[in-house]
Amino acid sequence: MRQLDPHILLSTLWLFILLNIIFRDIHQFVLASHLEMLLTGYYNGMEITEELMLLGGVLVQVPIAMVLFSLLLPRRIGRPVTLLAAMITMGTLLSSAPTDLDDTFHLVIELAALAAILWTAWTWTDQERAAAQAGNQHL
Repeated sequence: MRQLDPHILLSTLWLFILLNIIFRDIHQFVLASHLEMLLTGYYNGMEITEELMLLGGVLVQVPIAMVLFSLLLPRRIGRPVTLLAAMITMGTLLSSAPTDLDDTFHLVIELAALAAILWTAWTWTDQERAAAQAGNQHL
C-alpha cells in the first residue's frame, strides 16, 4: 500500500466515517418502522427534544471538523486533538446499540476506521520537524 502523509490519511478516514454515518441514517428512512418512530417524536423510546437534537448536532460536528483539522493542524496539536475526537466519536457511535443487521455492519466499518485513525495518530512521527531539520542541515 502506498504511504500517505498522515494529514491526508486522517482527513480521508474521517470523511470515510462521515459517509458511512450519513448513508446509514439515510438508509433507515426506507423502513416504515423508522419513519413511524420519527413521526411520534420518540426514537427507541427516547423523546426527541430540541436539546437532544442540539447534542446530536454538536457530536456529529466532531468528525466533520476533523476532516478539516486533520489537514490544517500541525502534528503537535493535531495528534492529541485527533485522539480526543476519535474517543468522542467512538463513544457517540457506541452510545446506542444497533437495531438491525445493516446498523451492525456500518458500526463495525466505522469502528474499524476509528481504530485506523487512533493507530495513525498514535504512531504519527514528527516528520515535519525532521524534514525541517534535514533542510536546515543542507544549508
